[in-house]
Amino acid sequence: MNEITPTVKTETAASPACARAPVGLLAELTHRCPLQCPYCSNPLDLERSNVELSTADWQKVMREAAALGILQIHLSGGEPTARKDLEDIVQTAAEVGLYTNLITAGVLLTKERLARLAELGLDHVQLSIQDVDPANADRIAAYKGGAAKKREVARWVKELGLPLTVNAPIHRQNIKSMSKIIDYAVEVGAGRLEVAHIQYYAWALKNRAALMPTREDFMKTAEIVEAAKERLKGILVIDFVVPDYYAKYPKPCMGGWGRGIINVTPSGRVLPCHAAESLPGLTFDNVRDRALGDIWLNGDAFQKYRGTDWMKEPCRSCARKEIDFGGCRCQAFALTGDATNTDPACSLSPLHEEWAKVAEVESHREPPEFIYRRVGKSSAQGGGSDGSQTDNL
Repeated sequence: MNEITPTVKTETAASPACARAPVGLLAELTHRCPLQCPYCSNPLDLERSNVELSTADWQKVMREAAALGILQIHLSGGEPTARKDLEDIVQTAAEVGLYTNLITAGVLLTKERLARLAELGLDHVQLSIQDVDPANADRIAAYKGGAAKKREVARWVKELGLPLTVNAPIHRQNIKSMSKIIDYAVEVGAGRLEVAHIQYYAWALKNRAALMPTREDFMKTAEIVEAAKERLKGILVIDFVVPDYYAKYPKPCMGGWGRGIINVTPSGRVLPCHAAESLPGLTFDNVRDRALGDIWLNGDAFQKYRGTDWMKEPCRSCARKEIDFGGCRCQAFALTGDATNTDPACSLSPLHEEWAKVAEVESHREPPEFIYRRVGKSSAQGGGSDGSQTDNL
């Protein structure tokens, strides 16, 4: 794909036609969520419901996204179904021609509401699971009955004729279920399965020692997935996300900074990636104050690491610099203190060997208890949900 050339700011909003539009927009409708997953990828500082965009604000975002040339809207959170106006947002997105993907834990949905969303134009459902073993799934999410409800939701999705993706975050405490997770995806009629090894930033970094699988277990999952891809051709597409700690080269985070994905937080801040707020010195524009297309083309945060001019060695002279774009800026900052450093996930980073040893050490130790993700406080395993299913709403 063509690289976006950084543009010069003008007094008026630039035309979206002068650069490639993002393919997708991740709409974080809310940070509210009934689950307490120890690998939550939302920022450490969650945005409260009293600062969330209004219905009209989100409808404006949908219209501006379509005008910019965006094709796909990923309705996410937190748990997007915690928004009572989800139907209005989906309807507007459908009216302006956007493909809508609902990324949900499923536990708050009813069949009637899902049917209404489908009627209004919802195109696709992406359902997250914690494990296929109900007891372990409920333990990981700190939510009683979640596994059973998710299977029920998957059935509703198929009964309504909607495409279904199953998203399975993988870590040391469910990795032994890999084969059964693949079988589960086939059983519920999913067309796609995302096997996503946990990425260790934000809340997941707090739980890294409890979540990090051994290299041996990771390699076993890779073998299982490759065999399943061949066996299930034409039945199930499987996407496999490798854990950074066992990779040779880093992933091109978000396909490259400011290249293909745009993220809008619950309060309306526009980010090049959902973890970008962890980086110091960046200014994030808000859709309440500035047009989405202008932010994408000219926003300071999007220009900061767009392209390759910002790179230092070894990235600057690397033949892979326009393949992986130096990896993840947020991970580089979190682990080295400098966002312009090479992501330590890369074997060419001078810090890679030391960094990779962390995984070997932690994965072979007895895992500590989870620090669950709860609004306003954290809780160790055993201090999780007391049965109330609305603690985080």
